[in-house]
Amino acid sequence: MTQHKPSLAEITGRLLQFRDERDWRQFHSLKDLIVSLNLEAAELLELVQWKKDQEFETEAAGDALRRRLSEECADILLYLLLIAERTGIDLQQAAADKITINEAKYPVAKSRGNAAKYTEF
Repeated sequence: MTQHKPSLAEITGRLLQFRDERDWRQFHSLKDLIVSLNLEAAELLELVQWKKDQEFETEAAGDALRRRLSEECADILLYLLLIAERTGIDLQQAAADKITINEAKYPVAKSRGNAAKYTEF
């Protein structure tokens, strides 16, 4: 039997309930949420510190590092959801819109196999 995969809206609702049951909204100013998101992103970055690309790729295929990556990615997502809820941003629409913008900035003919920024084309 497949497990129900919650939507972003369901995760956000559960997260807000978790926060509110603990009376933590008082600690969640927009500034502090953005700072916290970046601190969690730094924890994700710390997992790759001092490792060669291939070494990290090999470790990431294992259960231990994948579990840590999963937890750090989840922490980042949860703060991002709180930021989006606080500011009224629809993350799914924002992501779709950003892909459309990037498609225009990075046309295939100019960007395929090229890591240059669009301003360098």
